[in-house]
Amino acid sequence: MHRVLALYGDITQRRVDAIVNAANMTLLGGGGVDGAIHRAAGPELLAACREIPETTPGVRCPTGQARITPAFRLRAKYVIHTVGPVYRDGMSNEPKQLGNCYRNSLELAAKHDVESIAFPAISCGVFGYPSVKAARIEVNTIHEFLTTHQCSIKQVELVAFDEDMQLILMHAIEAKLGKAI
Repeated sequence: MHRVLALYGDITQRRVDAIVNAANMTLLGGGGVDGAIHRAAGPELLAACREIPETTPGVRCPTGQARITPAFRLRAKYVIHTVGPVYRDGMSNEPKQLGNCYRNSLELAAKHDVESIAFPAISCGVFGYPSVKAARIEVNTIHEFLTTHQCSIKQVELVAFDEDMQLILMHAIEAKLGKAI
């Protein structure tokens, strides 16, 4: 049985096996969730990210893909780094790229026997993805993955940066199944 919960709070404080980082392509830290995770994990996280090979100059993780590192000073075991799309018009492959962020993060989590994972609202901050559209993609992708893959994941936490986002996520969960999935 899988549970998906919408929560409001600080993702860096979650007691889960893996925390997902809404990173940039360099994986070397940034603002928002990315900066908060790097600060909370300590300088070892930056060092571990630097060890991830570049796929092209300056890019360690292309949009929609995911990479995993230890979590160091966080309460989690792992940080799964994924790069969400910058929202342009919704017709420039952004929905597919955003879905891939969740799918690829869940695949990495399953490969590492993660039982609990916390996601931020990927691309909903400075990347400008409309929150309601992003929440639907998030919930639908997670539901599809959990119902089509036998894996260790038992609980998925969707951690909102504010109460409005939490309500949007709760509505997306209710619209999918009428309750937590």
